[in-house]
Amino acid sequence: MYICIMKNIFEKLEDSAEKLKVIAHPVRIMILKIFHEEGEMTVTDIQKKLEIDQAVVSHHLSVMRNKNIVACRKAGKNRIYYLKEKRFINILKCVEDN
Repeated sequence: MYICIMKNIFEKLEDSAEKLKVIAHPVRIMILKIFHEEGEMTVTDIQKKLEIDQAVVSHHLSVMRNKNIVACRKAGKNRIYYLKEKRFINILKCVEDN
């Protein structure tokens, strides 16, 4: 039983570490900040705000979406992206304060 508990804890820690690795990129941090400050946005909205290629924004959103950090919903022909894991804003605040 002890081994099962430790394995479960280790798996949760591995997942947490993977999520931290995912957000450890300047573009992804900026995207998270944009979501925090402005709420839901389309890829085009984010692209215009960051002044980078739309393909780059889509790639970073996809990476974060795969780890359930951001999510999206359809609105007509557009996908509206939003921050699913709001706890990551607290992590960013801790890092910025140092």
